Order: sequence, then C-alpha cells, then structure tokens
Amino acid sequence: MIRPPSDDLVNRLKALVGPEGWTDDPDILAPRLVEWRDRWSGRTPLMLSPASTEETAAIVGLCAAAGAPLTVQGGNTGLVGGQIPQGEILLSTRRMRAIRDVDPVDDVLVAEAGVTLAEVQAAAAVAGRRFPLSLASEGTATLGGVVSTNAGGVAVLRFGTARDLVLGLEVVLPNGEIWRGLRRLRKDNTGYDLRGLLSGAEGTLGVITAASVKLFPQPAGRAVAMVGLESPQAALDLLTRARRAVDAGLEAFELMARQGVVFALRNIPGQRDPLTTDPPWRVLLEIASPDLDGAGRRMESLLAEACEQGLAGEAVIAASEAQAAAFWSLRENQSAAQKPEGATWKHDISVPVSQVPRFIHEASEAMAAFSPGCRISAFGHVGDGNIHFDVLRPEGGDDAPHLVQRAEGQARVHDIAIALGGSVSAEHGLGVMKAEEARRQKDPAEVALLTTIRAALDPGRILNPRVLF
Repeated sequence: MIRPPSDDLVNRLKALVGPEGWTDDPDILAPRLVEWRDRWSGRTPLMLSPASTEETAAIVGLCAAAGAPLTVQGGNTGLVGGQIPQGEILLSTRRMRAIRDVDPVDDVLVAEAGVTLAEVQAAAAVAGRRFPLSLASEGTATLGGVVSTNAGGVAVLRFGTARDLVLGLEVVLPNGEIWRGLRRLRKDNTGYDLRGLLSGAEGTLGVITAASVKLFPQPAGRAVAMVGLESPQAALDLLTRARRAVDAGLEAFELMARQGVVFALRNIPGQRDPLTTDPPWRVLLEIASPDLDGAGRRMESLLAEACEQGLAGEAVIAASEAQAAAFWSLRENQSAAQKPEGATWKHDISVPVSQVPRFIHEASEAMAAFSPGCRISAFGHVGDGNIHFDVLRPEGGDDAPHLVQRAEGQARVHDIAIALGGSVSAEHGLGVMKAEEARRQKDPAEVALLTTIRAALDPGRILNPRVLF
C-alpha cells in the first residue's frame, strides 16, 4: 500500500515546478491514469511535469529523501501497466520537448524525453537523414518511453531495437543525481555499458531525460508488397529467400493471420484488402534501396520467383506511397481492431526465427483445446522472431469466463515459447503484467543479478516501485 505524500512534500514539489508543472485536476489526470487497452486504471495525488533535467533531478531528490515513490510516464502507450500509478506521484516527461541537435555528419540526433517518436523522425528527415524506429503508436509514444522500454517495432529486422539505436543518455538517478552521458561515439570500450543497462530498465534505475540516437541515410527507393501464403512455414521460406535476394535491403517482414485481417476490415474505418483470394496467411514486405528503382526491381524478381515455384500465392506490389501506406495500415491496426471483439489474452513472445511456425502451430492447438471456440489473431515481426499471439473470446461469447481463464491460458502459451528457447516479452517489457511470469521462467541466478542491480541503485524503490522484480 502506497502512503500518500505529506502535505509539506507536496507543497515543496509544487513550488519547485511552478503552476505549469503540476496538476491534481481529475479531468486532466483521467487519461493519464488508464492504460490504452483499459486493463489497468490507477490513481495519483498529483502529476508533476518538470520542464528540464534539473527540475527532474530536484523532484527525484526530494522524493528519495522523503521515501515517496514516483511512477514515470511518457506518452502512456505502454502495454504492460508499468506507467500507471497506484497511489504514487506521477512524473510526466511531457514538457521536456526540445530537439537539442541534429548532426548529419555524425549521424546523431539529440532530443529530450518528451519528444514523440514521429517528431524525432520528422526532425531527422528535415536534415536529410532517417531515424528508423517505427511503431503503430509513434505519434504519441515518446523518445524517453521507447528507450526506457527498449521498444522494437517494424524495422528491428534491419536496425535493431531502441537499445541498438542509442548512443548516449542523460538520466536522473534514483538519488537525484544526474548522469550526463549524452555521448555520440560508436565505439567506447571504457567499462560497463550503462547506456545498455538503462535502455530497457523501464524507469527502475533512472529517469531518462534525453537521448542521443543514431541516424541513417534516407533510402532513394522502396517497395512494399502484400503476399498471400498458405502457412507460417511458407512465410519462413519466403523470408529465407528474401534475405538471400536483397540482404540488408530487407527492412520489414510482417506476418498476419486471416483472423486479424478480418477484424481490421470489420472494425477499422477505411481499411481495404489489397488481395482478392482471402489467403489463410499473408506477409507484408518492405525493401529499401539506395537507388531509385532498385527496390522495385528486387521485389518483382523475388515475388515472381516465389509465385512461379508455388511458395507464394497472390502478390500485390504497392503502386504509390498512398497504397503502401494503406498496406501498412492494415498491419498497424491489428491490435486496435481487436478491441470491439471482446476480451483478449495478449502475448508478446519471441522465439528463434526458425521456430516461429512450430510455435504458432503448437500454441494454436493448445489454445483450441484449452478454450474451445476461441479466436486466434497471430501477427508480428517474423524476421526477428517476435509474434503477437492474441487469443480472443469465442464469437458472441461473454468476456467474463474468458478473463477468468486468462492467467492459465497465458502461462500455457508462455511455456510453449520458453520450451522453444523463447521469451515471454519480446518488445513490450515486463511492467507489472509479466514480472512474476518472468520470475517463474528465468534462471534464479539471473533474477538474483537483476534484483541486486536494482537494490544497489534504488534501495528505497523510489522509481516505478511496482515494476520488475
């Protein structure tokens, strides 16, 4: 049970940030206290919105001295509940919105934690460069949040997760000190990788207030295609061919089951199916090229060969940027399209790429036996082994019985992933949703190491006290 902060502490914090830096207005707080999928709702005595790293440090220092915990929040797009306070003071990065530098020579962009991912991408584009991290929520998700949770997205296949794109960080530590680590170096072999440790720590080891991230050249050309397939194994075979044919030019390889496409067409206005054959599975591919026409030629060659050999069925290459965006919209709305369909068990698992077809087959059979009539929407980033395997209640059924089964059902899906050498969280983090499940699956020595690191840096569990172990 979180004890409310003292009146004296609240007054000192309000004075510190000024009238624009705090609120306890229920109407303003309401959207900050509900998770996007409505699974978690919370409460807080007030929200603090510091305007600088120094204000953030002062807030954390005061709270650490008083033993008053904080929950840190960026764009509130997290999916495992870690950003929703349950009585803690809410610390929002929404006012730290400066893009401090864009350097196309060093290929570095430096921005504060509250800048949205879309704004980072736009600032890079103005300089003729590219920041490749891309998520369905990029218009709302903030840089601090995506780094803190080590977000993945659709370009991991080529560019890696958020951690792989970070060169340096500015972080307020749990005692209120500031680590000014905004380095721009590609190589720095001088001790522990603090940047890597804090990227993905979900706010438990410090508040990320700014990051320096890698930029890349803008591709001169790109090609996007939707391809119908008979099975996840066919998708894996096509991925192998695509990697051989285009190498690093393959930027995305996204799998979707028929069920998820049905949901999107039914529940998301403006969606259209580019395929006419209604295949059981489909893949969305994107190829980039440094020359204007190279991507299109490589895509045509790849798909012609795949179709001639019976690997792929119907294939459509986007003829314009608008059509490419429409293809991507069908993929990016897979999660949103599930909301009107009722209760869902969400899984964000990863397995070795070679094991993706086996996982989907075994997990689908297990869920059909455990929850007869359930509807399975499997989709995700086959190229990096990350599958979102979502189990929805039966058509026309009730939410309550499905929700009662959720814990056991999720454990069964997770056990299959672990048995195949996988993970229970590929890109969403652990938050409060998966901490105990991860503890059950992880080696005891690993759990001990993680808890020791946290205890060393935040012995009072001031930052995000309910997150992780």
